[in-house]
Amino acid sequence: MPKTMSEKILADHAGKAEVFPQDLVEVRIDFALGNDITAPLAIEAFRRTGAKKVFDRERISLVPDHFVPNKDIASAVQAQMVREFAKEFDLPYYFEVGRMGIEHALLPEQGLVLPGDVVIGADSHTCTYGALGAFATGVGSTDLAAAMIMGRIWFKVPPSMKFTFSGKLRPWVGGKDLILYTIGQIGVDGARYRAMEFEGETIDSLPMADRFSMCNMAIEAGAKVGIIAPDSTTEEYVKNRAKRPYKFYRSDPDAVYEAIYEWDISELEPVVALPHSPQNTKQVTEMPPTPIDQVVIGSCTNGRLEDLRMAARVMKGRKVARGVRCIVIPATQQIYMEAMEEGLLETFIEAQAAVSTPTCGPCLGGYMGILAPGESAVATTNRNFVGRMGHVESKVYLSNPAVAAASAILGRIGHPEEVLS
Repeated sequence: MPKTMSEKILADHAGKAEVFPQDLVEVRIDFALGNDITAPLAIEAFRRTGAKKVFDRERISLVPDHFVPNKDIASAVQAQMVREFAKEFDLPYYFEVGRMGIEHALLPEQGLVLPGDVVIGADSHTCTYGALGAFATGVGSTDLAAAMIMGRIWFKVPPSMKFTFSGKLRPWVGGKDLILYTIGQIGVDGARYRAMEFEGETIDSLPMADRFSMCNMAIEAGAKVGIIAPDSTTEEYVKNRAKRPYKFYRSDPDAVYEAIYEWDISELEPVVALPHSPQNTKQVTEMPPTPIDQVVIGSCTNGRLEDLRMAARVMKGRKVARGVRCIVIPATQQIYMEAMEEGLLETFIEAQAAVSTPTCGPCLGGYMGILAPGESAVATTNRNFVGRMGHVESKVYLSNPAVAAASAILGRIGHPEEVLS
């Protein structure tokens, strides 16, 4: 029977000839990960089982990235717990401060998550790796603990939905805009426990950075996974990074989907998600004058080198508006170095933006950019719920890096062409 790529991956990892939506299957995992917030809970659960070893020390990664460098004593204790567990079990893919990055940018960069993998992470944005053609999803910390012991986990096979994009992207439009547009169309629960499969000529032309952005935010539509069939762009990205063999899966042409959406996005302008939901979207050209207090450029959604290049193109030779704070956070140490070598960090600093070491910090309202009552921010992050970036009376607008950079210069939400014209 024809199958989607998600069904094929799960069938192979379950040792079955085929699986069907709603089946309960136990599958072997290729990689498991946790961070400084979720891993401590997993470690406590691991200890309670009495387990004496992990299933495979080279298939587990622990990445302190949310509250590091440690912001207070509590975060230091959490990071210490993760560090000591990694040392006890001699985990080679523990990434300390100074050698780390935001996990969902770092692990693909390091060639640790690969096409055809089943990947679980105690973080909801683990779905990012679907951009490589992996079945990747977030799980709870106790599930992570069990997986670290057994190397297996159970899933209910999700039905698949197909999203086909056609048309050439306009300037300043990318993967972030496509996924915000999609969520705006179907809602934050429109793909609940579904596999969102992105395809079409527009997707085929996207670089990996934009594919990562799209799959990263599949969870904001309620999806179990977001996934893109691997191709020559994927191969070029992984071939010199991969730490082990990988496999390309593709859906059969006549595979069955629960729903199919087809959109021509050739006239789409950059998209902004207004407070307090990723589905509350407008094209930036439709936005009323909206003053802001802060801009954050970074996160696991848009902190890659291509994102920083886009922002720097807008900010080059200009200054952040008076009364506005702009914070730029490269997603990994490697990206930080490359951005420095290209002169991007100099551009940001000359524009009077602050440049941070890699951290998730402001995205979840942790630190490095907390909003006060009544303040508004434009962020290249992935969520804008009430209180997400600080006080419950603050507001977060989601955008791509070019719109965020333009907004920092203008002091209000605006189109990059307003700055460059």
